[in-house]
Amino acid sequence: MTAETATIELRGVRKSFGPVDVIHKLDLLVKGGEFVVFVGPSGCGKSTLLRMIAGLEDVTDGDILIAGRDVTDLDPAKRGIAMVFQSYALYPHMSVRENLAFGLEIAKVPAAEIRRQVDAAAEVLKIGPLLDRRPGQLSGGQRQRVAIGRAIVRKPLVFLFDEPLSNLDAELRVSMRAEIARLHRELGNTMIYVTHDQTEAMTLADRIVVLRDGRIEQVGSPRAVYENPANLFVAGFIGSPRMNIVDGTCLDGNRVAIGGTEITLEAPIPAAAAEKIKLGVRPEHWSAGQAQDNALPAQVEFAEYLGSTRYVHCRLATGDLITIEQRGGPEALPGENLWLRCDQRAVKFFAASGEARQGS
Repeated sequence: MTAETATIELRGVRKSFGPVDVIHKLDLLVKGGEFVVFVGPSGCGKSTLLRMIAGLEDVTDGDILIAGRDVTDLDPAKRGIAMVFQSYALYPHMSVRENLAFGLEIAKVPAAEIRRQVDAAAEVLKIGPLLDRRPGQLSGGQRQRVAIGRAIVRKPLVFLFDEPLSNLDAELRVSMRAEIARLHRELGNTMIYVTHDQTEAMTLADRIVVLRDGRIEQVGSPRAVYENPANLFVAGFIGSPRMNIVDGTCLDGNRVAIGGTEITLEAPIPAAAAEKIKLGVRPEHWSAGQAQDNALPAQVEFAEYLGSTRYVHCRLATGDLITIEQRGGPEALPGENLWLRCDQRAVKFFAASGEARQGS
């Protein structure tokens, strides 16, 4: 069996602590060789779900299959998985080489094979010059590479990452994301990665699983989840800054009232006349100018200058705060009045009475 065939399937998986369900009967299929990221706010159940796949948490109900084999009740060591945690958990008195070799020595792998596997992992991770150092002599990024190398030498079918970059500074997080992406391309193993950082999710994943309160809100490619969020929660969680949500009232067909301004849209609004609706538009799909048709009056509250990009935060007459993304152009000043137009092809509609997205 190869790593590329190592599917992971969750069938009706549930986890409860006493009367409280923390994972609510989930179904999910991760394809062999796929890189899937579990993302969501703190307490949504993503780490618990990963630990259930790893065998570190018992399953209350349901089944977990890895490479077609039911592993629900198997010990972690028998599941064909390797896990990399937020904490490096390296032995401080051992060299890097000894840390990498330790698990293989416990498994009584021949010494020559241990050397071969350790050297191979060191080459993949570019840590060959570090093999004789101890963890205390390494940077955070180097220690995380060693922790990943310890997983690689086990030759698992599946890699499980539990927020492995949380202890690193911003610059190291960026470089380690690139390293993990490269590692996946070279090894081809099935990988599940847990993070609360939606930037990590967007840059690493083949598919994202968005979780909230122990339930799956949406599964899809980063682009699909970003451009077509299934509900208001996903729209607000994926994307930085988040999607702008504006309250409106459908007038008829393709006309909507937002505050005291009527806007005519290109596409029909999926709501009846006089029905409340919410419109979602990403910051990059707004433009600002002078008074014109189909534009909303707004006042600048403040602007964030980020070099090539500027985020301007504007207040509509309705009280809604809108963030628009600008590249170049004149500086927006607090108190300045603007007229905002949106790319109508990018407008998403959400039910005012609930969270679900309406229409296509």
